[in-house]
Amino acid sequence: MTSLTGSTDSHSPTSPSQTPKATPLSSAVAKIMRRVIPLFAIMMMCNQLNRSNIGYAESHLEVDLDIGATAYGLGAGLFFIAYFIFEVPSNLLMKRFGPKIWLSRICVSWGIVSACMLFVQGPTSFYVLRFLLGMAEAGFVPAVLYYLATWLPNAYRGRANARYAVGALVAFSLSGPLSGPLLGMDGTLGLRGWQWMFLVEGAMSVAIGVFAFFRLDSRIEDARWLTTDEKRELTAAIDAEDAEYMNRHGDDRPTFWSVLRDPKILLFVFVYFSVQMSIYANTFWLPSIVRNIKGTNDVTVGLLSSVPWVFAMVAMFLLARIGDRTDRRKPLLIGALVAAAVGSYLAAVASPWLALAMLTIAAMGFKSISPIFWPIVQRTVHPMVIGVAIAVINSTANLGGFVAPYGFGVVKQQTGSTQWGLIGLAVFSLLAAFASFLIREKEDENPGLSRKKESAKAAQQVPAPQLKN
Repeated sequence: MTSLTGSTDSHSPTSPSQTPKATPLSSAVAKIMRRVIPLFAIMMMCNQLNRSNIGYAESHLEVDLDIGATAYGLGAGLFFIAYFIFEVPSNLLMKRFGPKIWLSRICVSWGIVSACMLFVQGPTSFYVLRFLLGMAEAGFVPAVLYYLATWLPNAYRGRANARYAVGALVAFSLSGPLSGPLLGMDGTLGLRGWQWMFLVEGAMSVAIGVFAFFRLDSRIEDARWLTTDEKRELTAAIDAEDAEYMNRHGDDRPTFWSVLRDPKILLFVFVYFSVQMSIYANTFWLPSIVRNIKGTNDVTVGLLSSVPWVFAMVAMFLLARIGDRTDRRKPLLIGALVAAAVGSYLAAVASPWLALAMLTIAAMGFKSISPIFWPIVQRTVHPMVIGVAIAVINSTANLGGFVAPYGFGVVKQQTGSTQWGLIGLAVFSLLAAFASFLIREKEDENPGLSRKKESAKAAQQVPAPQLKN
C-alpha cells in the first residue's frame, strides 16, 4: 500500500519516540492518489477497452459482415481522424464546463457509441460508428493530464501518470480474457458474440461515467475531502512552480498560434506520433499476429495477447518511479524508444512464439513512455497554455493511430503478413529516439542554474514530501 510522508530536517528537534507527521501537502497528495487517480485508471481502462476491442472482433466482422483487412484498418483508423478534429475544441469546452462535468460526459458518450457497435451492418456503418466514437472520446486524455497538472506538483506527476495510465495496460491485459468469453456468447438472445462484446463493454463505460460525476471536483477549492491547510499548501506548491517558470521565461502569455509554431511542440508531436503508431498498431493487430501460433483459438489468443501488456505495466511503473526520483526523464525516454525499435524489428523476422517475446520487449518500451513523456512536456511548456499544448500534441500525435492500423491493413492485404508493418514501426521509433535528443528540458535552457539550487530554494518555501512504497 502506498503511503506519503513529509520530509524532515535532520537538525530539527524531535523526540526519538515520535514519528514525523505528514505535512498538509503530503497528506493532500495522498488523498488525491487514493481518491482521484484510481478513478482515472478505471476510466482509462474503459477508454482503451472500447476503442480497441474491435481487434478481437476482426475475424468475426470479416465473416459476418464482409469487412476485410483494408476496411477494418480504415475503420480502426477513422477513430483517430475524428479524435484529431475534435480534440482541441473538446479541451476548450472542458475549461468552460470544468473537468468534473466534461470528463463524465466524455465517458458516458463513448460508452453509448461503443454499445451501438452491435448495430453495425457493413463497412459504411462500421466507418460511421468508429468516427463517432473518436468524436465522443476526443479530449479525454488532455483533460486528465490538465487535471493532474492543476492538482499535483510536478514531482508527483510521473507516478500519478503511471497509476492512471495503468488503466490502459489493465484494459489490454483483460481485454482478451474478457472479450473471449463474450465472443463465446454467440447466439445468446439472438445476438452474435461480437455484439455482446460491444454491448457489455460499452455499458461498463456508461456506469463509470455516471459514478465519476459524483466523485470528481473541478478545482482544488471545491474538494470537501481536503482540509483548509491541505488546499492552501497544495495550491501554494503548484503556484510556486508556475511562478518559477514565469521567472525563467517571462510573463508574456503565448498565443494559440505561437504554440503551434513552437519547435518544441513539433518535436513533442513527432515523438508521441511515433509512440502512438506503435501502441495502436499492436493494439489492433496483435491478436492477428498471435493467431499465427498454431493451435490457438479465441480464448488462447486473448490470453496470449495480454502477455506484452502485463510486462509493459511493470516497465511503466519502474520508469515512472526512476523519472520522478532522478528528475532525468529524457535518457529514459530515449532508452524506451530504442527498446521499442529493437523489439519491433526482431518481431518482424522471428518465428511466431519468438515474435510474441519480441513484441513484449517492444511493448515494455513504447507503452511505458507516457509517464515520462508528459512530465517533460508539462515542465517545458508555458503554464498559461499547458492545456492547449497538451491537446495539440495529443490530438496531432494520435493521427499515428490512423496511419498505423490502416497501413497494417493495406500491408497485410497485399502481402498476407504484417512483417513490413513491424519494420516500419521500428524505423519510426529510432527516428523518435533521435528527435528526443533535440528536446531541451528546463535545465538545458539554463545551465547556470543547477537542479540542487532549485530544490534547495523550493524546500525553503514548501515542504518536499517523498512518495514511498
